[in-house]
Amino acid sequence: IELIDKEFERIESKRADILALLDNSKILHLEIQTSYDKKMPLRMLRYYTDIKLFYDLPILQSVIYLGKGNLKSEIKDIGLNYSYNLIDMKKIDCELFLNQDSAEAVVLSILCDFKDKNELDVVKYILEKLKVLTNEKEFKEFMVILEEFSTLRDLKPTLKEAEMLLLDRVKYEDLPSYEIGLEKGIEKGIEKGIEKGIEKGIEKGILGIYKYEKDIDVIAKELGVKKDKVLYILEKNGIKVTND
Repeated sequence: IELIDKEFERIESKRADILALLDNSKILHLEIQTSYDKKMPLRMLRYYTDIKLFYDLPILQSVIYLGKGNLKSEIKDIGLNYSYNLIDMKKIDCELFLNQDSAEAVVLSILCDFKDKNELDVVKYILEKLKVLTNEKEFKEFMVILEEFSTLRDLKPTLKEAEMLLLDRVKYEDLPSYEIGLEKGIEKGIEKGIEKGIEKGIEKGILGIYKYEKDIDVIAKELGVKKDKVLYILEKNGIKVTND
């Protein structure tokens, strides 16, 4: 037997994703996990004990898992049998969300089990239904969420393909991938410009940004150049701008 130091310091600050009091009779603790963590049961147990110290009420714990692999949801040890409710999105039938008339529900379907359905067909249906359920501004916001979710299921290439097929009904400028791609293109243009000459790179950057941003002050601030420089490059390329 070897005695060990019995003082344990907890230097980290832990904040639950969602904590709610239900009917003044129980506590709901909800965590949203996007990546695999083999220590998730231990983390949830620590949440449980911390919450229990403040609220002497029954605690309902759930983890909504969006990541890859299979997350454990229990701890079995000497004198300890602990578990929490695990909602693994990739094991839920996508039809559950696809059949809802809610954009918030439909966008979640890309995280679920497509069963034997064709991936491209499902993703196309998601896009088409989102277009019906949202206005132009909302559609763009949900597309940002959808593209983020698609990376969790390795579906980004499929989503891009579905976006291209939908271009006859959606303006390309409404897709977040357009803005992201344009920004990356400008960055690449600037990097390439450094190799061939700083001036050429700045010129490409100005012309690239001007395609979607007409405010000269914004362009100058974005590239870290003077406003006169922006006006000069635009006029040099046959673009007449009124300098207010």
